Amino acid sequence: MKKQDEKVTTARVREFLEENTDPGYRKFHSSLLPGVDNIMGVRLPALRKFSQNLAKMQWRDWFEQADDQWYEETMLRGLVVAYARMDCEERLKYVRKFVPDINSWGVCDCFCSTLKDADKYPQEYWEFIEPYLTSEKEYEARFAAVMLLGHFVKREYLKESIRRLESITQQGYYAKMAVAWAVSVYFAAFPDEMLTYLQDGHKLDEFTYKKSLQKITESYRVDKEMKKIIKEMRQRG
Repeated sequence: MKKQDEKVTTARVREFLEENTDPGYRKFHSSLLPGVDNIMGVRLPALRKFSQNLAKMQWRDWFEQADDQWYEETMLRGLVVAYARMDCEERLKYVRKFVPDINSWGVCDCFCSTLKDADKYPQEYWEFIEPYLTSEKEYEARFAAVMLLGHFVKREYLKESIRRLESITQQGYYAKMAVAWAVSVYFAAFPDEMLTYLQDGHKLDEFTYKKSLQKITESYRVDKEMKKIIKEMRQRG
């Protein structure tokens, strides 16, 4: 049977997960995801390789029916959507189905970084993520912010991206931290413009502003002189 004719099943997926479980890694990864208690402990390179194989098979029924008993099953569903061959319109249909199932920063960030289609079809994705900016759901808002920092750190998007980040008012920790992360990434790419923004024109809430400054000082992409200025801003409060 050709691979493209093979069906992905929950049993097949769980057999793979059981065979690749690493108890030590499960303990480590669980410590990074407080509140997520269904981690089996399969390393990301193994999940990526397996999902690339699944993406060549008949995966759509499994995607629709999966109950995501395990954290890694959710991760695999997102990776398959990102890796499978399909046109932009169909992929966005599956992205729309998957985003509500994101329930951790780990799944969110891995999914967003793997959606390379966003670099091929920026206008389609730029429009697609707009509704998520004002979502009341924490990980939908984080999805929007991480998509911005992962695929739209370009001068032509700078002004509007900042406006979009400011429009994210979801109060969850992981949504706010994603906005702060995004601000730091834009700062690394456009330090002069972003310094002016943070000094004179930002509309970020206090928590997000302070976390943005912190992340800038932690970035290896920001030079020492800029970090000195940012540290002084942090000290001033």
